[in-house]
Amino acid sequence: MFVDDQISYSNIKKIQLQSGHHKNEHRYHGENHHHHGDNQQGHHGHHDHHDHHEHHHHQHGLHHQQSEVDATRVAHRPRESPYPIITVEEAVSTVIKHTHVLGTEEVFYKKSLGRYLAEDVTAKDPLPPFPASIKDGYAVVASDGEGNRLVTGDSTAGSVPADSIKPGYCMRINTGAPLPPGADAVVQVEDTVLVRDADDGRIEVEIKIMSLPKAGQDIRAVGSDIKAGQVVLSKGQCLGPSELGILATVGVTHVTCYRIPIVGVMSTGNELIEPDEPLREGKIRDSNKTTLMTQLEEYGYPVVDLKVAKDTPTSLLTVLKIGLEKTDVIISTGGVSMGEKDLLKSVLQTDLKADIHFGRVFMKPGKPTTFATVNGPRGKTLFFGLPGNPVSAVVTCNLYVIPTLRKMSGCPNYQRTLLNVKVEKDIQLDPRPEYHRAVLQWTDDEHLPTALSTGNQISSRLLSMSSSNVLLMLPPKSAQKQMVTKGEVVKAMVIGRL
Repeated sequence: MFVDDQISYSNIKKIQLQSGHHKNEHRYHGENHHHHGDNQQGHHGHHDHHDHHEHHHHQHGLHHQQSEVDATRVAHRPRESPYPIITVEEAVSTVIKHTHVLGTEEVFYKKSLGRYLAEDVTAKDPLPPFPASIKDGYAVVASDGEGNRLVTGDSTAGSVPADSIKPGYCMRINTGAPLPPGADAVVQVEDTVLVRDADDGRIEVEIKIMSLPKAGQDIRAVGSDIKAGQVVLSKGQCLGPSELGILATVGVTHVTCYRIPIVGVMSTGNELIEPDEPLREGKIRDSNKTTLMTQLEEYGYPVVDLKVAKDTPTSLLTVLKIGLEKTDVIISTGGVSMGEKDLLKSVLQTDLKADIHFGRVFMKPGKPTTFATVNGPRGKTLFFGLPGNPVSAVVTCNLYVIPTLRKMSGCPNYQRTLLNVKVEKDIQLDPRPEYHRAVLQWTDDEHLPTALSTGNQISSRLLSMSSSNVLLMLPPKSAQKQMVTKGEVVKAMVIGRL
């Protein structure tokens, strides 16, 4: 599990499609066949859904639509971004403002690990449901005091005592076993001695109690742990192993949880090929989609592989429309900067009438990050246009997308965990606020962990993300401050296992 509340990928077998008890949500369209339309792209091949179903995209029906964007007049493309640059804080606030908790669904309790409760859970019965012994020993009448007792039978866990206890008698009892009628105390076996036995030690006939018992001693009263009608789990609570144990204890086998958002991930670019294809001149293998999809799956979010869109308006539109049909959130990498092939924003606005809420953020890496909302067949779909550089994509996914998905899933504390850390060496500051990849290291003699930089921070260098588990949140360079010095304390955002 990651820090905070993480949805367990391994225990959400077939996303919410399988439950059949959805409220306020759209069903996932099982195995529709669609195709990306531009330049006779053909099949996009198989993609792995969260439960490893395979789908194809074919071009027919709804998706056979030409884009209205004219991408041929490259000389007239904008030379400056029409989008004002905003701060990270403004960007986060904007995203959260447009993020809402999804509908609810009924989930079998064994499949609910990592989910967030949409309703309180109450106990139907008290726990324990009967007065039970806390110790292995003897059920007695406390007013008999110390001295000898005749032993009459026993009470074991799971049994129902047949006899009542009368003065001068006791009953052997095990931990968790019901207290027999007439008894009002338990004396632990260590406070007794054997007086008489029978049948070669197989039967206790008489014992002596060596300590003075008190009424109620070593007994769990009815409802002493949980009272009937008591709220045992609250709305908004994340269901972890202990919480599932509580559900089993109180006999609640189905719970109402918030739905998990389905996320579509697409890449853009004529230069991209699949990882299993041989490298050809001018081509690179698509790594962003693999990185982002597996990161989302590790957090338990069901993912739809939307494959790679070519750098043409119609191809982009085709993939986006498939995403709008199948997902609640679409993540794209590439196509959001200032190049002549960066057409995503135009397609979103012109063809899909999207509201683009921001298109540039004052940060490093991730300046061209774009956020939009689009009305589609599933309602309002959130769109994150992340930069194409691999590190930029991972950083902005952690900063904007993961908290968004957590909020949509009903998590009350959806923002990433922040820590105070010491930097291991001097770090030059950038004119923009920087999210610097690092690995935490603990030592016994230090009360704060030390952050070790992962090296060259250029945004296209994916190796700088390898093994990093925090992002150092570095301030912008100023006349007063040019660098963060060795041993200085800075904030770090947790993005991996510690």
